[in-house]
Amino acid sequence: MALFTWNSSYSVGVAAIDQQHQQLMTLINELNEAMLQGKGRQLVGDILGKLIRYTGTHFADEERLLMEHDYPEYAEHKAKHTKMVGKVKALQQDVDAGKLTVSADVMKFLQDWLDKHIKGTDMKYGPFLNAKGIH
Repeated sequence: MALFTWNSSYSVGVAAIDQQHQQLMTLINELNEAMLQGKGRQLVGDILGKLIRYTGTHFADEERLLMEHDYPEYAEHKAKHTKMVGKVKALQQDVDAGKLTVSADVMKFLQDWLDKHIKGTDMKYGPFLNAKGIH
């Protein structure tokens, strides 16, 4: 059973970004399921690797869109992305080194990503981009 289910409260009003956020939710659910089933470090590491690749692509797409349209909070938004990428990479290194398995702390970080970053930080740019004709 999925830990997170997509609904309109996660929509920033930009279809391409919403699709990417749905992909993030799928990865988080996949990671949670692996954890609940007691899957090994290799699978957890593979899923975290997917998350790292996702963050690189998604954040670059989002930042490009915000920069192209002169989003006034671009620098702050990019700084938050940089911090999150660092956290995901640190988690990956800890898993690879055998220092960490997926724990409640990891899942809390990912839940905060959905609930605080998407529902908070990302929601701010939705109306801005919509006003520029981006839906």
